[in-house]
Amino acid sequence: MCGILGIANRNHDVFGEIYDGLLMLQHRGQDASGVVTYTGGFFRERKANGLVKDVFNAQVAKNLTGKIGIGHVRYPTAGSLSAAEAQPFFVNAPYGIYLVHNGNITNTTEQREKITGKYSRHLRTTSDSEILLNVLADKISDSIKVNGNLDPIRNLFAGVKMTMERIQGAYSVICLVAGVGMLAFRDPHGIRPLSIAKREVEGQGDDYSFASEDVAFGINGFEKLRDVNPGEAILIDLEGNMHSFQAVEGTLTPCIFEYVYLARPDSMLDGISVYKTQLRMGQTLASQIKEAELEIDCIIPVPDSARPVALEVANSMGIRYR
Repeated sequence: MCGILGIANRNHDVFGEIYDGLLMLQHRGQDASGVVTYTGGFFRERKANGLVKDVFNAQVAKNLTGKIGIGHVRYPTAGSLSAAEAQPFFVNAPYGIYLVHNGNITNTTEQREKITGKYSRHLRTTSDSEILLNVLADKISDSIKVNGNLDPIRNLFAGVKMTMERIQGAYSVICLVAGVGMLAFRDPHGIRPLSIAKREVEGQGDDYSFASEDVAFGINGFEKLRDVNPGEAILIDLEGNMHSFQAVEGTLTPCIFEYVYLARPDSMLDGISVYKTQLRMGQTLASQIKEAELEIDCIIPVPDSARPVALEVANSMGIRYR
């Protein structure tokens, strides 16, 4: 479980907004935090173990300049606890790509062997996210060889398509690509959430944001447009234009654990209210308890994310909530 965020502004530095957005996603990962911004010429990076408020300060903010950037909060489900495995991850070719990833890749052993053997790449960590990044880089390079380098957006979309055909598992991804823009895509099953939002800038066009949960949008004045479709890739170029591409046919089969535990209750995931879902779970659980004719003294939520369910069980059964 992780939280990912990307923002592309038109007229001001982006770090402060990424910082605020990551605070809204802190519940998705508290082990490490990372941000990279892009000035149009150079990347600026900071990542380390710790909460967002501990990893970033005023001095760090001065260095993280640029109008476009991505951020990550980590809860490690693959790889080690080392700070070296904090995201974003980087490859310098093609173009120069930074990547943040939420999910789990299931065919990592096979892909690691191909990356280090057939493609002679060196992997610095045991993270499945670094494997995903290197597969994406390989496939974009393959597209450049076939199509040339006159249309980088076409190459990126072709690379995503080939990556989806090769990678198995769950992945919602946001990338910064030097000289091109911000790329986001979601696996063909839509297992992990990913949404896109827009903010109008009077007389200048639109700013865009991607996030694991839409609770990260409001604090910066963004309005959610929609969820990224399973198997879809969306690119915001450096001029602020949005391009979308259905890389492979997708079927939405999201992870139920998002609604049970991972997501904030005030989030909407794929058009479904997490809070209302948890209330319905509480109603169903109350019905099962009644059928079992269990004697219960009080209802206590453990952990904190169980509160909406526990409240509804207590309400439905007339039992004290404690």
